[in-house]
Amino acid sequence: MAVACNQDVENTEAELSPKTPVEIVHIENGSIASSLPLLASTVYLKRNVVTAQIPAFITKVNIRLGDKINKGDVLYELETKERRAYGNQTSSLDSSLKNFGIIKVCASASGIISTLDKQQTGDYVLEGTQMCTIAESGDLAFQINVPFEFSAYVKVGGTCTITLPDNSTRTATITTPLSSMNALSQTQTILAKVNDNLFLPENLILKVQINKAPDGAKQVLPKACVLSDEMMKEFWIMKLLNDSTAIKILVKTGNKNLNEVEIIEPQFSNGDRIIISGNYGLDDTASVKIINK
Repeated sequence: MAVACNQDVENTEAELSPKTPVEIVHIENGSIASSLPLLASTVYLKRNVVTAQIPAFITKVNIRLGDKINKGDVLYELETKERRAYGNQTSSLDSSLKNFGIIKVCASASGIISTLDKQQTGDYVLEGTQMCTIAESGDLAFQINVPFEFSAYVKVGGTCTITLPDNSTRTATITTPLSSMNALSQTQTILAKVNDNLFLPENLILKVQINKAPDGAKQVLPKACVLSDEMMKEFWIMKLLNDSTAIKILVKTGNKNLNEVEIIEPQFSNGDRIIISGNYGLDDTASVKIINK
């Protein structure tokens, strides 16, 4: 009779012990994209120096500093000293000499006038005198300053996203890593180029996003499954041991976004049940009650 009473008391206590209602989810395989924000500046890799072909006087200057020009545009008009000496008599003597001594200096490439060495009409220039410089738009590059610890994410042939001042974006291809490092900031300069023919001023600062390519599928859980201490140094999840008991398991996390987080360690099976709701404040080996299936 005493044994029967003790069993009834134990059963009653087990039924009356509090159980926390919880909701569960299962681990999923996938990856979470992560981007590395950096800064870049514009640079023209190739410059075309425009020089005077012969000694002559400058009669017309058709460009200004910073102008966008196309291949074949007339930049300067020159007049030889012989034509200036004859004046308009050449055309009156022989109509075929109408354009005698007039030299048109044309652009050999499309780009931007980056220096304007001769801009005053009437100046006399010698053969080979530098008149202006064209920064060729086809050789516009972006110098990305990459901290050395992130160099593994910036590979030749990879892509990045360039944000222009008007908030439009362009996809650029990483072409050349330069061998030198900035001794002060410990950054390496990486060159990237776009396919579009952009006209941008040199040394313009731009935003760059480097995508950290996920290295294979990871374990992914909703962010609500992962708990942490106040210092955000230790992370854990609550996993169901059976239908009524949850245990605490420390985890190592990877990339995160607003809704999900990668679990690097330990490895879970697809059948493991992880608490997503009701897990906050639970002790290890807590008694729980599943309210979703």
